[in-house]
Amino acid sequence: MKGKTKEYEETREFNPFLWMVQKKLFALKRYSVNIILLLLGAGTYWKLNALGSIPQSTALIIVAVFILLGVSVRIAFEWERVPVLRFGRLSKTRGPGLFFLIPFVDIPYGYVDCRTTVTDFTAERVLTKDAVPVYVDAIIFWMIWDASKARLEVENYRNAVPLSAKTALRDIIGKTTLARLLTDRDAIGEELQKILDAKTNQWGITSLSVEIKDIVVPKDLEDAISKEAQAEREKNARVLLGSAEVELSKQYAEASKMYKGNEEAIMLRSLNMLIDAVKNKGSMILVPSETPHLMNKALSVALAKKTGNSNIVDDV
Repeated sequence: MKGKTKEYEETREFNPFLWMVQKKLFALKRYSVNIILLLLGAGTYWKLNALGSIPQSTALIIVAVFILLGVSVRIAFEWERVPVLRFGRLSKTRGPGLFFLIPFVDIPYGYVDCRTTVTDFTAERVLTKDAVPVYVDAIIFWMIWDASKARLEVENYRNAVPLSAKTALRDIIGKTTLARLLTDRDAIGEELQKILDAKTNQWGITSLSVEIKDIVVPKDLEDAISKEAQAEREKNARVLLGSAEVELSKQYAEASKMYKGNEEAIMLRSLNMLIDAVKNKGSMILVPSETPHLMNKALSVALAKKTGNSNIVDDV
């Protein structure tokens, strides 16, 4: 199975390892205040010992105050929330910004990112309702609206969300035909989003949307689908051509009524067709010798009818 699925893996320019390293390095900046307070405590203790102007116990108390401040101060970024446990029970959710903890009493249970998260997942070789094996790639947009529920109601929400989405996607594919799967991706995504939202809401997580990126069918089945689509297009083309012939025949019938009993009009039409035929460069058409005379006669008759002068016809 693993060897077969590599054929359908998508090439990625995004490097998740590098992104994770950058994220961890940026997260260390939240401890800058703690580090400064601890350094100030150590520097104050060294300075007081060097001066020797105050008792040792007083210096220790001052250093202890700096240490307590260093371990009690916390900073949460704008997009983060921190569930705080007090004696093992949920006290409240803190953040964003600066907040304080009671040392040895309050325990921060992780910094929860409440921004919209995009996770991709794959349903490998699932049979559709009409027994066609397909590979489906999709992405889910989700976000945390209750940080305490996300940390306390489910053990690992970052793995639970994509696994739940994958299970729901496999279930939907098994109830859907290949034709609907290929043509109605938006409706399937909305249906999948509703199923996930009903499951993840109890975890304090909302599934915003689900989008199907790619649907891959086996190679031998692609040819059959292509032939079917080609046959459908040819059928539509023949139907359209037949409709055009019907409309054209109606126009010809109307034109024949106009030409009926009007030899001059027929001759002028013939002359127009002859001119159109010789427009192309290098064209040559052989016509009987009396044809130009007949055309001149038709042209004269037409002019006579237009001007009302019968002498032109007599001259011809």
